Amino acid sequence: MLTSRKKKTFLSSLVSFSLLLATVGCSTPAPSTTQPTTDSKSQQTKTEIFVSAAASMTDVLQDVKKEYETNHPDITLTYNFGGSGKLAQQIEQGAPSDLFISASSKDMNTLKDKSLIIEDSQTELVTNEMVLIAPKESTISVDSFEKIAPETGKQFAIGEPSSVPVGRYTEEALTKLGLWEKMKPTMVYAKDVRQVLTYVESGNAELGVVYKSDALTSDKIKILATAKQEWHSPIVYPAAIVKATQHQKEAQEFLTFLTADFSKAAFEKYGFHPVK
Repeated sequence: MLTSRKKKTFLSSLVSFSLLLATVGCSTPAPSTTQPTTDSKSQQTKTEIFVSAAASMTDVLQDVKKEYETNHPDITLTYNFGGSGKLAQQIEQGAPSDLFISASSKDMNTLKDKSLIIEDSQTELVTNEMVLIAPKESTISVDSFEKIAPETGKQFAIGEPSSVPVGRYTEEALTKLGLWEKMKPTMVYAKDVRQVLTYVESGNAELGVVYKSDALTSDKIKILATAKQEWHSPIVYPAAIVKATQHQKEAQEFLTFLTADFSKAAFEKYGFHPVK
């Protein structure tokens, strides 16, 4: 028979043992030191290459992007399309850009003169033509640039000459033909060549001047005439690596791809011409 003191000692031990069991039962197992197996490629951080490119390159460069990223899963191409003059200004102001593709030598030279591109990387990709367009259902009978007149196009869409190369080429051609001052009152200025195309497609402009490559992307307009090359500066697309790039190797690899067979075929498909 247990004495009172022994009973207390026994009960105290029983309570302590019960608490120990409860603590062990509720504790969380230590985490396993074995990590799940993962594909090492999925853990790689992709390198993002920023490309500032003339708006007229929009469609062809999307095709190029798909092909390039498929074959270079460690690279992401991010495009910034716009008027070449505006893009050059953005690069001057420090906007992120690894590669610049201009629709004119003038805007590329602006950056070169300020030592903002790697000169050894510069190359000429393609050339283009300039065409006069009208809405597809238009009854305007103009069949040459020489016949452009205020009465034939009350809203005449062109790129802003100060920042859009196609606008600058348009000014050169119309000045050569003695039509620039006559047509000025009818002009509607656009921020880039794609906006010119949109104005004509929507009927907000009766006539417009765009690159042939842009005109070929639309089934809502028709080409009335092609400008003669001697009327304006050569329409050439130079490309170069921006000096501030943090990814010169990757930018150079993509620039090299732009001169490879796939890209050449893509440029031709969209109406560009090889550099002679």
